[in-house]
Formats: sequence, C-alpha cells, structure tokens
Amino acid sequence: MAVVVDTEMSVLLRYLQAQRKHVLGVLEGLDDQALRRAVLPSGWSCLGMVQHLTLAAERMWFRAVVAGDSEAIDQVSSMASSWQVDPEVPATEILDRYRHEASLSDAVIAASSTDADLLWWPFPEGEWRLHNVREVLLHVITDTACHAGQLDAVRELIDGRQWLVNT
Repeated sequence: MAVVVDTEMSVLLRYLQAQRKHVLGVLEGLDDQALRRAVLPSGWSCLGMVQHLTLAAERMWFRAVVAGDSEAIDQVSSMASSWQVDPEVPATEILDRYRHEASLSDAVIAASSTDADLLWWPFPEGEWRLHNVREVLLHVITDTACHAGQLDAVRELIDGRQWLVNT
C-alpha cells in the first residue's frame, strides 16, 4: 500500500520550521547579557520573546489547542506571563526549551490532518476563532514570522547584525 503524503501539511510545516530557524539564527552569537537586555520601550528581551514563542505559540497552539493535551492546557491556563524570564534560568535552557517544544509541536502536526477539528479553545467565544489545524498552522507561521522580524530589529539595535544580510 502506498503512503499518501499530505503535501499541504508538509509545505506548512516547512514554512514554520524556516521561521523557527530564523528566530534562533538571528540570536546566534549574542551573549547572555545581550539576550536578556530590553531594547525597546515595551521592555521585552530576546529571551522573553523566545520564551513567549515557546509557551504562547508552540505549546498553546499545538499541544493544547490542536492535541487537547490536558497537561499543556493546565500549563497554558495557569501561565501568568510568557514574556518574563527568570534571571536564574540560563539562556541556553530557554533556547533549548524552544527547540524541544517545537519538536513536540512537529509530532502533533505529523499526527494531524489539515482539516482536523481543534480539541480545545482558550478564548471566550466571540468573533475570532480558528477552526482547524490548517488555520492554526497559518496563525503560528504568521505569528512566528512577525516575532522573527521584531528580533531582527532588536538584533540590529544591539550590535548592528542583520540576519538576512550577514548570514
């Protein structure tokens, strides 16, 4: 029996993985102090952004919303702020958590179809709602790309490095 490959899912996953690579790549070479430094008036740091992507993008959307994982739902529901990084946690641990959560997300994506219904919804019912895995993937790709762009600007402000120019 031939294996049917979901081309759409493969393409969406490839785009998401490229954005994750961008997020991590733009931060390469920054020391702990630079990763923790708030550059913009809003006060978030590069590590805060990565932690936000780990918890509020990867974990929430894939493990909680798509897969309905009760542990992930509990973690997301009790999350105070994904932006604040404990100063005692090493920068490498925050970056490794992002990589790990992305791999867990990839497993959820691989076990899903693009048209699959979502198993949990974190927001009150209203005008805005995603309906299937395809919409979640498109949302997370867009969100990750936006945050990667913010990291590009912050990196340039920190040391002048430009991801698309100096890679």
